Amino acid sequence: MNERKLRVVLISIHYPPLRTSAAVQMSDLAREFVRQGHETLVITPPEGLTSRWSIEVIDGVQVLHLAGMKILLTSHLRRTIFELSLPFLMILGLRASPYRNTKWDLVVWYSPTIFFGPLIFYIKCKLDCKAYLILRDIFPEWACDLGIIRKGFAYYFFKIVANFQYAIADTIGVQTPSNLSYFAGWKNLNSKHLEVLQNWQTPIQDVGCSIQVKDTALAGRKIFVYIGNMGIAQGMDIMIDLAFQLRHRNDMGFLFVGRGSEVDRLRLRVAELSILNTLFFEEIKSDEMLGLLAQCHIGLLALDPRHKSHNIPGKFLTYLTAGLPVLARVNANTDLVGLIEGEGVGIVYVGQSIKDFKEAAEEIVDNSIQYEMMACRGPKLAKEKFSTSNAVRQIIQTVE
Repeated sequence: MNERKLRVVLISIHYPPLRTSAAVQMSDLAREFVRQGHETLVITPPEGLTSRWSIEVIDGVQVLHLAGMKILLTSHLRRTIFELSLPFLMILGLRASPYRNTKWDLVVWYSPTIFFGPLIFYIKCKLDCKAYLILRDIFPEWACDLGIIRKGFAYYFFKIVANFQYAIADTIGVQTPSNLSYFAGWKNLNSKHLEVLQNWQTPIQDVGCSIQVKDTALAGRKIFVYIGNMGIAQGMDIMIDLAFQLRHRNDMGFLFVGRGSEVDRLRLRVAELSILNTLFFEEIKSDEMLGLLAQCHIGLLALDPRHKSHNIPGKFLTYLTAGLPVLARVNANTDLVGLIEGEGVGIVYVGQSIKDFKEAAEEIVDNSIQYEMMACRGPKLAKEKFSTSNAVRQIIQTVE
């Protein structure tokens, strides 16, 4: 039976030209909706927009830019104020745009941020359409786990905001099975539909990369690479400790490529410890990523062990697609542990011992047979479990 073609609107603060993994994911998702024949509009609040709205086509997708405020890479207080105002500014922009009376069958939005609730509520009430929440962070829980906020006024305020977006969603797609238990109390409320929506990624072509490892001090080494955000949630210090412990292994090197609140501090630590096997680079364009990873050998994953929620980072899928075995340090009992170990695509460490973590890193490099088997399994797993086409079909089924 052929699926009927829908009118779909995707809403996210993450979209190109941003280079975050979430922006790449949402771009992949939008292009796949179009490829499958659905009329698709992306709504996003870019930085620096001087008018209430503007329209452009990016990779064959109609994108409606609505005026908002800068909310990335700023203080927590200012970011909260900006995000609170964001949905109301976007409503004003939407009402002024050519799409103000367009009828949509489905609105899909990506969280984080948790503040899109008023905008989604406005669209649902005006158009009587279905709403699908792609939930990738359970906030403020993870921030409380990491000690960023305490269970005081701020926590309960953010809890109310998050609960509002849960309440207006017809379907909530979490990224791992264990996250379903967090919403156990929602199952009997307003006929909520809860499901696991795996992360997704569309394979990209190797078009080369502006970073050339062969021209650096790491040339000729087995490269451990980390791509993406380096913030408090990642707990990156153990990666610097690992590089320090392996400083005498002239066949190993560490490459960190990305952005985040911890980058400057991590760079300073490397300089203070005189670690010569480690390099940092600014984030690169998403289409350069495969060219970068083709020069590397092991993909690094980091999640602060204090996390209690479950997360499948987008970079994990990128490593799989590129055929890189994964060395991960994550929180205990997360679904990511069973996934990596069960599929045999890497080694996971969940403790605090740098000695044990160092041994895990050396095992990947020194056991060539195991390395090759892990490398071969990654692309197959990415294609079978994390395809963008499967994600779109699953989302569409909630309307069908």
